[in-house]
Amino acid sequence: MPSVLSVSGSPSASSRTNRLLRHLDSRLRAQGHEVIPLDVRTIPAEALLGADFRHPAIIEATELFDRVDGVVVGTPVYKASYSGVLKALLDLLPQYALTGKTVLPLATGGSVAHVLAIDYALRPVLSSMGAAHIVQGWFTLDKDITVHEDGSLTVTPTTGEALTQVVDQFSAALGRTTPVLATAS
Repeated sequence: MPSVLSVSGSPSASSRTNRLLRHLDSRLRAQGHEVIPLDVRTIPAEALLGADFRHPAIIEATELFDRVDGVVVGTPVYKASYSGVLKALLDLLPQYALTGKTVLPLATGGSVAHVLAIDYALRPVLSSMGAAHIVQGWFTLDKDITVHEDGSLTVTPTTGEALTQVVDQFSAALGRTTPVLATAS
């Protein structure tokens, strides 16, 4: 089965975005995918903010993007766009780091006013990075996600159904994606 890099662009370990991604990772694993979580907040700030392309953490992140078949990108929406830590990472990856990849963009936020952040802020960047196929993303309202004291997560039934559908479409698209082969010069 294809491998998936699940990228959390949240600067907070306890964020709804991060918890939601890890919840969706379980569904992908249940479908037989190898899922590799990457929390951008764990990459040293000096590497991200100093644009240190040679920092071991940036090299490792670049290698993770290179080795997987698909990428799930989750971000909280701040000021109608994706998070700054996610932007910092995407800026440090090679220009075509997503070439041949199937990508699922996800976002969370406090207001439906931010629902278009996926299509107008995140999708163009993912496309410019060479994504082979960007499946329909999903915006989830913070109020539709409940994190319990034990760390478990509950989403409202309507949101849960929608997320199941987009994750399943992503999984199906991964099955149809074929690797891009380099041509000999």
